[in-house]
Amino acid sequence: MPKKTKANTDVEQVRKQNQQSAQAEPGQYGTEFGEETNVQEVKKQNQKSKQNKHKQTK
Repeated sequence: MPKKTKANTDVEQVRKQNQQSAQAEPGQYGTEFGEETNVQEVKKQNQKSKQNKHKQTK
C-alpha cells in the first residue's frame, strides 16, 4: 500500500515526478503540463495580445 499524506497524496508518485522534472533539460518540460501545451498556439496568442496592446496605446 502506497504511503499517503494527510492530503491523500502518494508520496512515491510525487518523488518520481520530481525526479523526472529534475532530469529534464532546461527549457524542456518533460511533465504533463508541457506535454499538454501547444507551444505554437501560445506564441500566436502572445503575438496577438502584443499587437492589441500596441493598438490600444496609440
